[in-house]
Amino acid sequence: MIGEMDADSVVGYFRGKSILITGSTGFLGKVLVEKILRVQPDVKKLFLLIRAPDAESAKLRIQTEIIDREIFHVLKEKHGVRFNNFIEEKICPLVGDIIYENFGLDNAQLGELSKDIDVIVNGAATTNFFERYDVAFDVNVLGVKHICAFATKCPKLRMLLHVSTAYVAGEQEGIIPEKPILMGETIKVGTHLDIESELNLIKETMQELKASCSMEKAGRKTMKELGLKRARNFGWPNTYVFTKAMGEMMMELLPMDFPVVIIRPSIITSTFKEPLHGWMEGIKTIDSVVIGYAKQTLPFFLVDLDLIMDVTSSLRNPAPYAILWKSLFRYFNDNPPCTGRNGERVRLKKMRFFSSIMWFRLYMAFKYMLPLEMLRLVNIALCGVFSRVYNELSRKFRFMMQLSELYAPYTLFKGCFDDMNLDKLRMAMKKDNQNNNGAYYFDFDPKYIDWEDYFYSVHIPGVLKYTRD
Repeated sequence: MIGEMDADSVVGYFRGKSILITGSTGFLGKVLVEKILRVQPDVKKLFLLIRAPDAESAKLRIQTEIIDREIFHVLKEKHGVRFNNFIEEKICPLVGDIIYENFGLDNAQLGELSKDIDVIVNGAATTNFFERYDVAFDVNVLGVKHICAFATKCPKLRMLLHVSTAYVAGEQEGIIPEKPILMGETIKVGTHLDIESELNLIKETMQELKASCSMEKAGRKTMKELGLKRARNFGWPNTYVFTKAMGEMMMELLPMDFPVVIIRPSIITSTFKEPLHGWMEGIKTIDSVVIGYAKQTLPFFLVDLDLIMDVTSSLRNPAPYAILWKSLFRYFNDNPPCTGRNGERVRLKKMRFFSSIMWFRLYMAFKYMLPLEMLRLVNIALCGVFSRVYNELSRKFRFMMQLSELYAPYTLFKGCFDDMNLDKLRMAMKKDNQNNNGAYYFDFDPKYIDWEDYFYSVHIPGVLKYTRD
């Protein structure tokens, strides 16, 4: 049962708290760190677990990869000349990695840290769909296990929050309820997942690669293919969501002596209102369309425009992909990109969309595969004159087909995420104190978002400003 609360009570919760945050150098991690420091300057300490060889290197990473980013400009203006002192006082770098037991900390460090922590936020993850199986397993599965083990050693712990992904649901259709993933549960009927067996399989494969003296490139390819094979064997589309699902299963190992929260973000886009409009880092799934259209290098895209784009719950103010395309077309007609060699504005071409993988494959076969096959035959007849050209074009074709296979589960996703738990939280928030005269902002109701205006006025300009070369 969620009790009634307001923005002041949310902010007050963090006063005097020590918080361990993993994944702070990632997009969501930066947003979280900035938000806490901005709305609650009386937080006791933010311990940021950073992969680095030593403390100085960790401190440098925090400075260059977190504090120096544009999202901290508002906080810098707020504190002025005291900003650096404020950061020094509130942020504590921890050299470590969740892939190791106790994060690689020595007993003294571990003891001191465990006594001080009130809240743990685990945002560390590898989000590469086609990641090596061993790497993804280390971070997304064993990393969660190590977080859980540490949590049990913290006598003051008030909450453990784990960031997962909505797509642990796989490629289900219809209404997808919010429910825990049970240990061993899979999506594919007739299969059962044993995490220990998966770990042993990884170890055996690595030993075989070592015994056969495989080249690093070949080993990397083998481990990537193994991850995809195992994911699809159990019903998940890629290694990322498969290992994130196993990570959620690891949460079952925790004794319920404190609240455990799992949040499942769907598609990540730019910041909506604060601290900056449209701030983001990295090119996310839908942003490749924005960049490609701006450069006029993306003539087609695999997406059903009538399907819901999961930038929020599909049940509350849904946003179909057609809204993104409409906003995109309108934005670049109003603001034509300069893509010519001499900076001249070029005529925008219409993008072709494919609403099924079958039609996409047919198009690719006639448009690209057939000419490639003709080039291959000509190359054979001319004793390999066009070998370099053929190999390069063939590589690009295979890469494009691989990308389509990886992204199709998202751009052709036919599920709708239920957000009953989030709705209960929304109802618990007092609407009369969401903004607190501009001091902080906690209104997270998508019902009030005009998606077309957001994409046109906020997100597309943000993509072009913060991610374009």
